[in-house]
Amino acid sequence: MRKLGFVGLVLILISPASWTLAGDGPSNGLVATTSPHGVAETADRAEAAIAERGLGVFARIDHAAGATKAGLELPPTELLIFGNPTVGTRLMHCNATVAIDLPLKLLIWEGADGVTQVAYNAPAWLDTRHGLGECAAVLDNIDTVLAEIVAAAVE
Repeated sequence: MRKLGFVGLVLILISPASWTLAGDGPSNGLVATTSPHGVAETADRAEAAIAERGLGVFARIDHAAGATKAGLELPPTELLIFGNPTVGTRLMHCNATVAIDLPLKLLIWEGADGVTQVAYNAPAWLDTRHGLGECAAVLDNIDTVLAEIVAAAVE
């Protein structure tokens, strides 16, 4: 599969409101919305909202810059990797496999129509995928924080 395959799939499902992406329903767990700002500004705004909530940004990956270095083209595409090690570690104690999906990620990219998109994994999907049991109670709080971060980034 080409690296652009994911972006192509996401572009097919563009909507101006928050929704769960899926050709097959919410089982893939991806939540997305649009932003009135460009990719870099949306990422900057998200990064500020993350910091305001006391979370750490572990990395900001510019996929378009990486593509350029490889002699390829990619529309502006950035990935923020962030979280709270205390909460993440507790989830990993419940099921180590959740570490494949942590820290949290926020993908921001420019669609073929020039509209900036923002997506993240729905926290409830982590329970579906990893069976977190009693630890799943914290996922509602994570969902709220993610929604706040995205709202601040796209306002």
